Amino acid sequence: QVQLVESGGGLVQAGGSLRLSCAASGRTFSDYAMGWFRQAPGKERDVVAAISRSADSTYYADSVKGRFTISRDNAKNTVFLQLNSLKPEDTAVYSCAARSRAASFTRTYAASTDYDSWGQGTQVTVSS
Repeated sequence: QVQLVESGGGLVQAGGSLRLSCAASGRTFSDYAMGWFRQAPGKERDVVAAISRSADSTYYADSVKGRFTISRDNAKNTVFLQLNSLKPEDTAVYSCAARSRAASFTRTYAASTDYDSWGQGTQVTVSS
């Protein structure tokens, strides 16, 4: 199992930016496909972005395309999510996830059931 710890959340005004980080430990980080999910109060957890093991492939939810960027640094065992042009509707708890089982080197995974390890989450609040 891999342990995941998110950081970088906070309170920001609409139009602002944040950079979330997710540090992994426990196994070889490049073995994992990674994803970011978010859950707002009273709503289901939804995928935000995903990145393949090789970092050559990325996936974004339509609601964040052009505003958010996912990246990873396998040497630092960390995946990032850059959040730009934030909107109040982006307010949620953001969690990173790792898929260690049979993760394709070039494929991204967009369903929460694709992942087997989760961080505790970090709160992002966007004020209008």
